[in-house]
Amino acid sequence: MKKYFLFMIAGFALSAQAQEVSDAMRYAQDNLTGTARFRGMSGAFGALGGDFSAIGVNPAGSAVFTTNQIAITLSNYSISNKSRYFGTTTKERDNSFDLNQLGAIWVFENEDASSNWKKFTVAANYENVSNFDNQFHAAGFNPTNSVSQYFSSHANGIPLGDITNLPFEALTYREQQAYFGYYGYLINPATNTDNNTVYTPNAPVGGNYFQENFIETSGYNGKLSFNGGVQYTDRFYFGLSLNSHFTDYTRVTNFYEDYLDTPGNNPNSGPQALRFRNELYTYGNGFSFQVGAIAKVTPEFRIGLAYESPTWFRLNEELRQNLVVDCPDCGTRNPVIVDPNVTMIYPSYRLQTPGKYTGSLAYVFGKYGLISVDYAMKDYSNIRFRPSNDYRQTNAQLESLLDVTSEVRIGAEAKAKQWSFRGGYRFEQSPYKNGKTVGDLQGFSAGLGYNFGGTRLDAAYSYAKRDIQQTFFSQGLVDPTTVKTVSNNVTLTLLMDL
Repeated sequence: MKKYFLFMIAGFALSAQAQEVSDAMRYAQDNLTGTARFRGMSGAFGALGGDFSAIGVNPAGSAVFTTNQIAITLSNYSISNKSRYFGTTTKERDNSFDLNQLGAIWVFENEDASSNWKKFTVAANYENVSNFDNQFHAAGFNPTNSVSQYFSSHANGIPLGDITNLPFEALTYREQQAYFGYYGYLINPATNTDNNTVYTPNAPVGGNYFQENFIETSGYNGKLSFNGGVQYTDRFYFGLSLNSHFTDYTRVTNFYEDYLDTPGNNPNSGPQALRFRNELYTYGNGFSFQVGAIAKVTPEFRIGLAYESPTWFRLNEELRQNLVVDCPDCGTRNPVIVDPNVTMIYPSYRLQTPGKYTGSLAYVFGKYGLISVDYAMKDYSNIRFRPSNDYRQTNAQLESLLDVTSEVRIGAEAKAKQWSFRGGYRFEQSPYKNGKTVGDLQGFSAGLGYNFGGTRLDAAYSYAKRDIQQTFFSQGLVDPTTVKTVSNNVTLTLLMDL
């Protein structure tokens, strides 16, 4: 039977949960999601409006609608990861379907023809902002560093008496990692006394450690928007959106290491192989708002400005860990199993993502088509975990590692009778100052639509690629894996006038 423990002491939050920069980036980065028309033009809709997902860029886009509408969008999400770790290449692929978007809008015309306020709109729209379904696999021979260094880096400074005398559930996160290292015979204390605080890795010398890491993630980050828009004269549109965010994320990590090819290994003594399993579950909700405006400078030329506030999340985490070590002369039983059978439930914490500014230009060629450009700016160094006192070190890392980014989206649409043909390009700058931890993103898209009259059917294909550097652990064992990530998405949207 599983045991569950809740950390009731808020002051333990930092050491217990050990949030990292990558945890913040999971919720701070944008993804190209939404309707097929929106995706087909790579999301370049800030000055256009008239699309449910365009409201997510510029809330004034709702006031461009002329009829009541509902829309539903289904997507096939495919992602592949090609990893390279010390010369060894591995590949993984994940594929999933989801209800990506569902929305409705109501248009209320002003019956007073003499008023400059022509209409107002009310809309509700759901979008699956992020699909977390993914698989990552890396393997290779590390010439110098072992996972035992991960455990010793956590253990150094911790009295041995705390590790051996306190129950697992009473230990902080750092102390728990030391617990696994000590009882798994992966670290050695300098002295076997309760006041000892010095530990050394217990891996055989000589390097050439075979390591393998498999990560499987699942879940979503959803956004429900409630929008209001108004049209003033024939030239100006204004809008406001209030957004409710909710997230559900699961990550299962299985790390394997063995010393069969390590020159200094004695196959009859000491650890020979190990598997370290981590199961993380994160869930919570948040709030954000958006304001925006669109102006028709001429009947053909439009400009748009929008601001998206930070998202203020309140998140919860549960963590379960176990370790299995093959060690022929360690204790009375082989393999050595270190499994506290405990699910740690930590106190909720808050995360503030950065705000975003978007400027947009569009030119409409009458009934024949259009071209649109969006430019967005976001300062990722403003990401903050709270309470600030508990996350002082992590927030300092966020500020030092992350940077201001630019994003460009370009889209075009051509029309021929009932048919619409679309294409787009987007570029997103790396949010990291080094430009390597998460690299620049480039994406392309194409789409097709057919208007049946009161019903329209749109389809789109989008492609994006980005290089990242993935480390197995946040400290001790931080040799990077280079990962080439490619996503392919097929989207289908059905729109109906009401």
